[in-house]
Amino acid sequence: MALQGINLPLAFTGQESIWQKVFMDFNISKEDLNDFFGGPAFLAWARMGNLHAWGGPLSQNWLDQQLVLQKQILTRMLELGMTPVLPSFSGNVPAALKKIYPSANITRLGDWNTVNGDPRWCCTYLLDPSDTLFVEIGTAFIRRQVEEYGDVTDIYNCDTFNENSPPTNDPAYISSLGAAVYKAMSKGDKDAVWLMQGWLFYSDSSFWKPPQMKALLHSVPFGKMIVLDLFADVKPIWRTSSQFYGTPYIWCLLHNFGGNIEMYGILDAVSSGPVDARTSENSTMVGVGMCMEGIEHNPVIYELTSEMAFRSEKVQVQDWLKTYSRRRYGKTVHQVEAAWEILHHTIYNCTDGIADHNTDFIVKFPDWDPSSNPISNITKQNQMQMLLALDRKRRVLLQETSAHLPQAHLWYSTQEVVNALRLFLDGGNDLSGSLTYRYDLVDLTRQVLSKLANQVYVDAVTAYQGRDVKAYSLHSRNFVQLIKDIDVLLASDDNFLLGTWLESAKKLAANPTERRQYEWNARTQVTMWFDNTKTNQSKLHDYANKFWSGLLGSYYLPRASTYFSYLSKSLRDNKDFEVEEWRKEWISLSNGWQAGTELYPVKAKGDALAISRALYKKYFS
Repeated sequence: MALQGINLPLAFTGQESIWQKVFMDFNISKEDLNDFFGGPAFLAWARMGNLHAWGGPLSQNWLDQQLVLQKQILTRMLELGMTPVLPSFSGNVPAALKKIYPSANITRLGDWNTVNGDPRWCCTYLLDPSDTLFVEIGTAFIRRQVEEYGDVTDIYNCDTFNENSPPTNDPAYISSLGAAVYKAMSKGDKDAVWLMQGWLFYSDSSFWKPPQMKALLHSVPFGKMIVLDLFADVKPIWRTSSQFYGTPYIWCLLHNFGGNIEMYGILDAVSSGPVDARTSENSTMVGVGMCMEGIEHNPVIYELTSEMAFRSEKVQVQDWLKTYSRRRYGKTVHQVEAAWEILHHTIYNCTDGIADHNTDFIVKFPDWDPSSNPISNITKQNQMQMLLALDRKRRVLLQETSAHLPQAHLWYSTQEVVNALRLFLDGGNDLSGSLTYRYDLVDLTRQVLSKLANQVYVDAVTAYQGRDVKAYSLHSRNFVQLIKDIDVLLASDDNFLLGTWLESAKKLAANPTERRQYEWNARTQVTMWFDNTKTNQSKLHDYANKFWSGLLGSYYLPRASTYFSYLSKSLRDNKDFEVEEWRKEWISLSNGWQAGTELYPVKAKGDALAISRALYKKYFS
């Protein structure tokens, strides 16, 4: 991070330990906190007040261990000249606080994506910033952090209104709320600066009109708030808000949702957006940031973004990519340079404005009944309308059971990208010893095969609807085979292994009980994610889907195979698809997998170049 120039990193680790100490001072018991904190894989959503208790409880060992880790992180950040950003109080409180302080202005929030509004996980409690208790708790939290860590920063993050609108749009009221949030910080640290996501101005733009935006942004002394223009690579708010009405802001790249593995980005926006913002009239931009939900993918995007903090002029992307290719692989190979030229105007030129969650059918398998929803009725125009109808303004984009075939996101010519893969392979003899080349080759081959699988799936269900048994059998077998082939491909690179994820979670455990809990958390986050019933899958299933070897073979493959077996039975018996039975079986399969303890490799096997060449020959020659 330091070598990439990052100097304002979030430092949120271990905050549950601080909260335990603070809330116990307000007579909240450890048992009450067991119902408040989320599990290790769901901490972020519990901190935002989306859920409580899911994946928990957190053991005292976990709390103590994370606090030690946070202190180590802060020490290293300071050694590297970084300014950490610590959390502050957003109003999210345990349910027990309402009983202890019955006169406090505490609101129970609505359901956030549980199947049936399950109170075990949903409907958290929010203390209104206008209540005097808000400042009291917020100040105590800041002071406890200073006591634990020392005077390490003056910058604190708080997002009370992120996807959670105030009860009224009265600007005076909104201003008072903002002032209360800042007061809680500044009483604990007189030099406090509030760092706030600007996502709310996009996701809830119908509420945050200019008067409401100004009321919030101007509710603190000038210079005491910095806004993250979170989605500036796609929807920059600075352009439509007069530079956040004079408030300093950071131009940010959001880019990734759910940690999904998909080649995607807008290189031209990254190469010009920060410069446009900085050189615009009356600019209040003070930095460049990256706010992705997951990393360890698309290194080209993050490499260029981190450079933009040091550049005063726009980057000529095509020239930059030639330099990038040479630096990344250690030498110039013209075929690979030509491949990157294609990738620039295809995969890395997504300008449709759709936030990219990977909806490829292998990893986000469609839950629909093809026997009652003919594909032939879906025109190209209707397909585009369905895509555009997706709620682009939520961090969590849901894909519910639909009357139509769900659409996988596609914004480029797949044939051109197949050509790029061929060029990448042509340069393989010169670069086979490069780890970065092999990573990019595996990723590009995966991307090409995944998009091919989307079409194969459509061919299979089209044949099913036409009662063409022979064609259906061919295409369904091909889809299943593609999953198997991609699994073998991913197994050839250390960066695409399920085992690494699971083992890293289990290593944090101090005893067998924690080991099982942490593994369940890790398995659940990348599959079902949230709660389900026997016939209703989680609304967030596959939100954090991953193209990992092991996950494809043990989870996505049996799910697809089960689905196709039900379609085959429907054809044989000349009956409708038994959608409810299919759901029961695959949900049961998923829950069993989540609770499993099977071991998966943590070391790659196979020759990535040879495997990619064989798959290219098999599917595209």
